Amino acid sequence: QVQLVESGGGLVQAGGSLRLSCAASGRTFSKYAMGWFRQAPGKEREIVAAVRWSPGTTLYATSVKDRFTVSRDITKNTVSLQMNSLKPEDTAVYYCAAKLFMGSLTDSGSYNYWGQGTQVTVSS
Repeated sequence: QVQLVESGGGLVQAGGSLRLSCAASGRTFSKYAMGWFRQAPGKEREIVAAVRWSPGTTLYATSVKDRFTVSRDITKNTVSLQMNSLKPEDTAVYYCAAKLFMGSLTDSGSYNYWGQGTQVTVSS
């Protein structure tokens, strides 16, 4: 049974930083891709960033590129999202998700496993 547990959300002022972590268990993830999604009130869930467990290639939404960095630690089975230069529009619940590495990495419907989500609030 795959389990994904996020941590690291909170309240931060605009321009600040937060680091989200996702602890993954229950599977060997070498053939998986891990995604970070977010959902703001009244909006659809959207891709933020994704990383292929092996070889570690990444992709980012245009809105976060050059501000956010996604990474994975193979030894600890964790995926992190370093968020810098945060803006009020980054406020959302952030979710970690996993899927077998095939097809689109940006389609939330293609991910099989999800964490419970962690709230990120950026004040202006």
